[in-house]
Amino acid sequence: MENWSNAKWCDVANLVLGAFLFFTPWMFGFDAGKVSQNAHISGLVIAVLAIAALAAFAVWEEWLNLIVGLWVLVSPWVLGFQGTTNALTIHVVVGIAVAVLAVIELWMMQQLPWRLTTHR
Repeated sequence: MENWSNAKWCDVANLVLGAFLFFTPWMFGFDAGKVSQNAHISGLVIAVLAIAALAAFAVWEEWLNLIVGLWVLVSPWVLGFQGTTNALTIHVVVGIAVAVLAVIELWMMQQLPWRLTTHR
């Protein structure tokens, strides 16, 4: 594990966040419908992108992670479930975390592009 870059740790964190978001409807008893569907689909997309990034790094994966993270952040207001406190809080926190991790990885790629390609 000594050759793992910080970017891979970001991808592992995204995998955990995606899995967490996917399972939150069961863990916190979200209503079946928009809230649960959004958590399942968004969590699955985040997890799949993280697995793809762990397997073979590509810049587009980080841009998609940023987009999905921002979607998760604003989805309570777009889909109209901001009245459910648990769902709102979880979506906002996970959305911010995923978006920040994507920005960090994109920034690292700009600063040290050789590290991302040689240590992955």
